[in-house]
Amino acid sequence: MRNGWDDERLLAALSEAMKARAAVPSWFIETGKNAFAWHNIDAELAQLTYDSNEDLREAAAMRSETASIRALTFTSEHLTLELEVTGNSLLGQLFPARAGVLEIHSRAGEITTTEVDEIGCFSVDPIPDSPFRLRSRTSDGTHVLTGWITI
Repeated sequence: MRNGWDDERLLAALSEAMKARAAVPSWFIETGKNAFAWHNIDAELAQLTYDSNEDLREAAAMRSETASIRALTFTSEHLTLELEVTGNSLLGQLFPARAGVLEIHSRAGEITTTEVDEIGCFSVDPIPDSPFRLRSRTSDGTHVLTGWITI
């Protein structure tokens, strides 16, 4: 027994700590996670400027079949990300074309990366099955972050 802590007292303290952790409201935990997301503040935010699903809804009354490819465009002041959803892959290109790295951020906090080649092309395979966002870090130092994407 060191410093007056026996097994019973230690277990009681541990039990109390676990109860205190369980008492934290889920909204408080989510707020903390969202505050941590501000570590991306140096990235330009890219706005969704085109989604082919919107065109499909408008044209549904005129056509009997729909396109199998979904297209999305995210635009920021210095960079545009064009995306095509094909099957379980996401194909994309940066404009103006430049090399770099694309990060795929999941809501759970997981980050995977893929290379962007010198003509700005990249692919994500498989497409995340939960909401995700893309962060482009180009060779010239441009950082662009999309909003959350659900496919």
